[in-house]
Amino acid sequence: MPTHQLDHLAELVDVQEAFGSSIGEVDPRAPVPSCGTWEVHDLVVHLATIHHWAAAQGRGVDDAPLGPGPFVLGDLYRACARELRDTLSELGPDAIGATLLGPGPASFWRRRQLHEALVHLWDLRTAGGLGLAVRPPVWADTVDEVVTVLHPRQVRLGRMPRLRAPIELAATDVDRMWRLDSAAGGPAVARLRAPASVLALTLWGRSSPDDPRLEVSGDRTALRAALAGPLTP
Repeated sequence: MPTHQLDHLAELVDVQEAFGSSIGEVDPRAPVPSCGTWEVHDLVVHLATIHHWAAAQGRGVDDAPLGPGPFVLGDLYRACARELRDTLSELGPDAIGATLLGPGPASFWRRRQLHEALVHLWDLRTAGGLGLAVRPPVWADTVDEVVTVLHPRQVRLGRMPRLRAPIELAATDVDRMWRLDSAAGGPAVARLRAPASVLALTLWGRSSPDDPRLEVSGDRTALRAALAGPLTP
């Protein structure tokens, strides 16, 4: 399913609801291995804060700090999730706000926050030993955002160098292919084939080229260097 056929706001609401309902299923002091030294408490506060910040960005204003806490995690997250989705609904697709790429449609945050919430939903449920079922087109759109928006921005901001050689990505559960480009151009020197969820989690640093679900061909050294990133903020 192409990006333009996804209802990003509806998908965001679904992921927010899954995240909110998962908070009570996981020990708030459980470690989140995919997020360094964070515990579940830190993860929930982080995503709530990001939702609050993104709502302000969509309106083109500075966000008011949430305060130091302590917070009731479920209440905090649900309040910030509601603020974000209500703001994006009220603004509509054509209102202009601030985005990661400069002034632009507030609807930018529908997609950005969908994928932010999705990756952190995976973090949360994995920390609790819980599974996660999300449709492949949504994961494929997560890959697309990294390739077309986040990785180029990381390079442009000097947070990582241009890749030395292109890397090709192919999703095995949807008909989608991408190319992480390089300064040199030319043919891809390595290729990853996997379900879209595995590709997305790999680009977000939640998996590695050693994941048995990944089919890797070509130059593994170039691939590891590319995935060392950081491809995402």
